[in-house]
Amino acid sequence: MSMRMRSGAILQCRPSRVGSRRRGGWLALVVLLGAAWVVGGTPALAEGPEAAANLLDALRRPGALDFCGEPVPLDDPDVRERLDRELLIALWDRPQVYLWLKRSTRFLPAIQAQLRQAGLPEDLQYMAVAESALLPHVGSPKGAIGFWQFMPETGRRYGLRVDRQSDQRRNLAASTAAAIAYLQELKTLFGSWTLAAAGFNMGEQGLRAEIMAQETADYYRLYLPLETQRYVFRVLAAKMILSDPRAFGFHLEAGDYYPPPEIEAVTFDCPEETSLMVVAKAAGTDFKWIKDHNPELRGHHLEAGTHTLAVPRGAAEGFAGRFAQGFQAWRDGQQARIYVVQPGDNLSAIATRFDVPLPALLIWNRLDLSQAIHPGDRLIVHPTPTPD
Repeated sequence: MSMRMRSGAILQCRPSRVGSRRRGGWLALVVLLGAAWVVGGTPALAEGPEAAANLLDALRRPGALDFCGEPVPLDDPDVRERLDRELLIALWDRPQVYLWLKRSTRFLPAIQAQLRQAGLPEDLQYMAVAESALLPHVGSPKGAIGFWQFMPETGRRYGLRVDRQSDQRRNLAASTAAAIAYLQELKTLFGSWTLAAAGFNMGEQGLRAEIMAQETADYYRLYLPLETQRYVFRVLAAKMILSDPRAFGFHLEAGDYYPPPEIEAVTFDCPEETSLMVVAKAAGTDFKWIKDHNPELRGHHLEAGTHTLAVPRGAAEGFAGRFAQGFQAWRDGQQARIYVVQPGDNLSAIATRFDVPLPALLIWNRLDLSQAIHPGDRLIVHPTPTPD
């Protein structure tokens, strides 16, 4: 069973350190936050009394609040203070909230559809916002990565592939399916979605131990690791802001939101490890597009086997034929660019001899600097293009 505590995983809810040299105009907010927040941030509103009044007005808004239909006890002063803290921190980082909102139309509809299909509450979508700010490559110092910030072992336990070739924690559909399976298991174990969210953050065994030791199953009354004590409130802050952005001073027009990607899926067979450039050319796009829309892919090559990848809308028709033709041309080209390693050779010397960057030589041959080469080894070397 997993221990899932990820110190520093929830990056987007923390105030930016970039703006630490702020003028004294936001001192009132620092005082308001007290010891809860001691680093600088990007101001959410204009500085001065008007900003403080607007922020306080935002805090007074919720008359009732729930998470997945489970009431949040806002009449408890401790609960209200914990919510205020996370809401203020989120609102103060106004550029980050704008990015939440702008990304929401790109990613949240797909998450919502998977939650609905599984019969889970749509409030769970806001966990992905709190976990990763809807960024596929966000990682924590402890190794959690992706939209749902899975640790490697937890991701594998719920069906995600995590290795040198592919990291499905970065794939939206695959990681959301894993999160759904994990959350369903946690809900069954703890009996509430609030505790399921807490268990998702800190790991089910640690949460079970605290419930037993403290003799309560009320999340709001449990003394948990500080990150987990804040976690549900971070999710609630994201829910409140994204559900009614105008109420918090975020006035976006339809054209301000990022559109969903224009993609379709294609399934094809790759006979041997192949450059992703072959895939990109068959799809009529470039390497960056393939990597951006298939973030689980690692490195510059696609391993042998059957793959289902995202390609630009309209590119699936005829893809298999274009890929087969491109693969053969690429393979023939590889054979024509073989260099046989000679005694005394090393990678740096070979790169210098052919006037190519050493990192390019490593990419073409799927090598790293720790790997030794030996006389007789066959290396692929692409000559430097001659300028027009």
